[in-house]
Amino acid sequence: MQHPEANPWQILSEKNIYDNPWISLTEYQVINPSGNPSIYGKVHFKNLAIGVVPLDQEMNTYLVGQYRFTIDQYSWEIPEGGCPEGTDPLETAKRELLEETGLKAATWTELQRIHLTNSVSDEFGIIYLAQGLEQFDSEPEDTEQLIVRKLPFAEAYRMVCDGEITDSPSVSAIQKVRLMQLEGLL
Repeated sequence: MQHPEANPWQILSEKNIYDNPWISLTEYQVINPSGNPSIYGKVHFKNLAIGVVPLDQEMNTYLVGQYRFTIDQYSWEIPEGGCPEGTDPLETAKRELLEETGLKAATWTELQRIHLTNSVSDEFGIIYLAQGLEQFDSEPEDTEQLIVRKLPFAEAYRMVCDGEITDSPSVSAIQKVRLMQLEGLL
């Protein structure tokens, strides 16, 4: 079965509800695909989401722990950050890895491109694999209280499987690296 190419949503009007340097929220009056009037809200992200899976020669990785305001709980994640429009995603990945973990990598591989919450936002992310790691001093932003944890990659994968890691870019990236491991691509 071939999917439709045309957008089945008809936009009648749109209203900017909220705007800050990172996101905007627009409310749309629409005719939905079944032909009925409705509303739809869309969060627009002004940055690309960037994530990095650092992996050393001994198959260790590094997770970053921090308390996440939006979900009101502590979260273990791969190093992540925002890439402002017009900025090179790979350079942002390198900067975020250094800022959060103090690591620099000799080899960078794009793992995947993902839409994070496409039912309510246009947030788009790019995830990288960083290898050939060298340790330097970390440089966290003043809004970040981070704990960096070096652990065997197998332990990070177990944390995903056991629901201890729930951050979607982290879950997706760790599963992708595990699949690459199983397929002999690492």
